[in-house]
Amino acid sequence: MNQKSLQDVDWSKIPAPHDDGAAAHLVGMTIPPIGLRATDDRLVTLSQLEGRSVVFGYPRTGEPGKVALVEDWDMIPGARGCTPQTCSFRDLFGELKAAGASHVFGLSTQSNDYQIEMASRLHLPFPVLSDEKLELTSALDLPTMEVAGLTMIKRLALIVDDARITHVFYPVFPPDRNAADVLAWLKDNRA
Repeated sequence: MNQKSLQDVDWSKIPAPHDDGAAAHLVGMTIPPIGLRATDDRLVTLSQLEGRSVVFGYPRTGEPGKVALVEDWDMIPGARGCTPQTCSFRDLFGELKAAGASHVFGLSTQSNDYQIEMASRLHLPFPVLSDEKLELTSALDLPTMEVAGLTMIKRLALIVDDARITHVFYPVFPPDRNAADVLAWLKDNRA
């Protein structure tokens, strides 16, 4: 299947993920001291950041006009929508910062090289972190899915206050509303 448009999605035709409880343990956890390469070429250690951070994770962004990873990608609950989710965080970035997010990051298990291209193409005002070696994913036991021999993070968003996870959005559906849901939570729960 060719991915003509990564943004225009009829969510009524996409299966929603269900809450499998795979993120229930995350609230209250401390982020371990693991450095991840960012699209701005920094090594980011989330546990060292002061203030409130928003970290949204997703399986993998696609490339316009390229063949999907697997033929039935859109029918895997929670798979479709990484680009719309990322773009919604881009579009609400200023408001997220104004509502108290000191830092905003995307997170996936894709390579940093791929993410650099994607961040440039989508004009992202925030860095995207690569957990290609699954270090943070394993240490936090983040919810994952296996597709085509790859381990990918299931879509979620974390609110991290001074290295401690204080809130988790999981499952996330539809993905393009995730940033607005995070923004509403930030406004209702000032740090």
